Amino acid sequence: MTKARADVGVFGGSGFYSFLDNVEEVWIETPYGAPSDKVAIAEIGGRRVAFLPRHGRDHRYPPHKINYRANLWAMKELGVTRIFGPCAAGSLQPHVKPGDFVVCDQFVHRTWGRDDTFFEGPIVTHVSAADPYCGEMRRVAIEQAKRLGLPVHEKGTVVVVQGPRFSTRAESREFRSHGWEVINMTQYPEAYLARELGICYANISLITDYDVGLEDDPTIEPVSHQEVLKVFQANIAKLRELLVACVEALPGERACSCGDAVSQARG
Repeated sequence: MTKARADVGVFGGSGFYSFLDNVEEVWIETPYGAPSDKVAIAEIGGRRVAFLPRHGRDHRYPPHKINYRANLWAMKELGVTRIFGPCAAGSLQPHVKPGDFVVCDQFVHRTWGRDDTFFEGPIVTHVSAADPYCGEMRRVAIEQAKRLGLPVHEKGTVVVVQGPRFSTRAESREFRSHGWEVINMTQYPEAYLARELGICYANISLITDYDVGLEDDPTIEPVSHQEVLKVFQANIAKLRELLVACVEALPGERACSCGDAVSQARG
């Protein structure tokens, strides 16, 4: 077990590999193999914050190859009880625009083959995912985004696709028809695994594109990786400012039920 400790965790995504300053880097072994990279730990607002790039800082792991269980276990080993999971994401609805932030409240997973539970027997454990994101952390994120004058949507459903490819037009049309707002490749099983460990988790999606474009606007091209990075980099300072504000504004003690999720999942 590592001697390093942290209170809050942050999983970084595409183009977001430099978040903390004056860091201590630690390598953490887990029962589930190696995490994506070393964990960088620094202090923000009197709290120890651990940052782990989910793809590795050289972006070596595509979404379907990330060792999500190892990443979450590494945070648990550090003593983390709250995690922010910012990510680059696409929009499925015209009113959710590139450059906007969405504090998601639901996910739908369309992935396969990912190790997505810590409970593989012999004790059968069914952890509820009815409300997969921490309400307390979501409230803080929404309040801080508004305080900073950022364009924020207070809720949204993110559909998580397998990757690494982007959607076909037919797939995107289906997702849009359900009324889902956001599309991403990493929110599942990351958010759910945090819940299995009793760790609070909140997603902040930075919208970088319109997936395959907008059907009523032929001038908008389908997403490309280059465009994702371009928009993300243009907004990374805003995201960093928001995350720092969120960490500083978190209540001293948790008042949510995330920590009791497992105790309510067994007979």
